[in-house]
Amino acid sequence: MIRAIDLTKRFEDNTAVDHLTLTVYPGEILGFLGPNGAGKSTTVKMLTGLLQPTEGAAEIAGFDIQRDPMEVKRRIGYIPESGAMYETLTPSEYLDFVASLYHLDPEAAETRFNDLLELFDMLQAKDQRMAEFSKGMKQKVLIASALIHRPEVLFLDEPLNGLDANAAMVVKELLKRLAAQGKTIFFSSHILEVVERVCTRIVIIDKGQQIISGTAKSIVEDTDSASLEDAFSRITGLRDTEELTTDFLAALDRV
Repeated sequence: MIRAIDLTKRFEDNTAVDHLTLTVYPGEILGFLGPNGAGKSTTVKMLTGLLQPTEGAAEIAGFDIQRDPMEVKRRIGYIPESGAMYETLTPSEYLDFVASLYHLDPEAAETRFNDLLELFDMLQAKDQRMAEFSKGMKQKVLIASALIHRPEVLFLDEPLNGLDANAAMVVKELLKRLAAQGKTIFFSSHILEVVERVCTRIVIIDKGQQIISGTAKSIVEDTDSASLEDAFSRITGLRDTEELTTDFLAALDRV
């Protein structure tokens, strides 16, 4: 479970996250949406212990993120938007290193990371240096590293970045299966179509504050919108896209 109460983060005069309160239950896939600069990544970094909150509190799997940071880290898997990796290592070496951080039995860890690499069609590349990999291949290894210790809670910040269509389908199906096993999943993304298909509930934030929460269907109905994309635009204050592009093209013609 994830529970945040009045979670706040300020950077000097800028309030990135403003008294955010939410709960994500086991078996849920929460879609966390917002425009650029809304506070999504800052929220994820606070919940995973990478940033200290200015105010408020949060618990992950029953442990306070500030009082018990190591217990929290033992129970989470985190796929960041742009994760740094030791690219001189091979996937086998990197995943073995990650497994050792979680004190996994070496034999069990090897079986797990081979299974994960096979899931993403990467087994044949497990002994190649990751410096030679494409962005998508590195992302697959990053996802595997977040899952190797079988976390109770999974945080994903734009997890499909760089993945091809087949790999993205594997990830989406995997998330559904993990949720069915009772895992708690926090999914932050800009890709509304994916969020709508995968997530059981959605929270939209803007300027660090929660604006609306519910299923995709209820958000569309509550905002009298035609689609989640339309609802998102209305909620976050974006002008009608047709009007916006028409004005832009007209301005170009005047130059």
